[in-house]
Amino acid sequence: MYLLTWSSAIGLWLVLSCAITLAFFPSCSASTSNYGFSRLTANPLATCLVIFNNLNVFIAICEICLGYHIRFIQSDYQKKLKIYGNGNQWQGAFDLLCMPITLRDALDGKNWALMWSTYSLFDPSYQNNESFGFFIDVGNGWTTIPTCLFLNYAILFPERVDPLILGCVVLASNWQMLYGTIIYFLSFIFNKRYEGHAGWSIFLFVGTTNGVWFIFPGMAIYAAYVILKDGNLNVLSICGDER
Repeated sequence: MYLLTWSSAIGLWLVLSCAITLAFFPSCSASTSNYGFSRLTANPLATCLVIFNNLNVFIAICEICLGYHIRFIQSDYQKKLKIYGNGNQWQGAFDLLCMPITLRDALDGKNWALMWSTYSLFDPSYQNNESFGFFIDVGNGWTTIPTCLFLNYAILFPERVDPLILGCVVLASNWQMLYGTIIYFLSFIFNKRYEGHAGWSIFLFVGTTNGVWFIFPGMAIYAAYVILKDGNLNVLSICGDER
């Protein structure tokens, strides 16, 4: 029985993971500067990083699937190319987003590997296991899940985390993601992989989807800088300073 679509499964993950995490946000007492604010809006930086971290954990799982199922991705890409390769790439993307899946399907890595065979319609380097894009994303998949969870834990329980360790880990991990995104964009442009696609199509599909990993790692790097400079986690505090 089909209960979900491919895209709604992603939405369900994001809603549930964020709801669980944000439920642990502390309530602010009257003695703190953010008293009276909603827990979700008291510190927009912390809220944005929690949402991004939960999204990145899911994408990291998909990136691990990219490494495990690269042969399947290459085969499926060739099939998709015959169907969608003549200017119908967006139809391929929509068909994937609307594809019905069961709960059992949601636990099958090949279902999430379809992300990469579809993305390869816009950038074939992702079905090439010798490309930079392939290796940087597989590497990010294996290395960024622990760091995202560590930052979420630090936001929820700042008194249990050493600021120096957190600042160094967040800085290194998010610079890795930001640098990888910058180099990927440069590689995409230098190798003219945009040729054959409309400019708006590349902007929306390649630019927007990858731009997330430019903006939010930049925010995390800023937070890490302040943590290391101040020697505390006040920049991520939900309730602010004591009055």
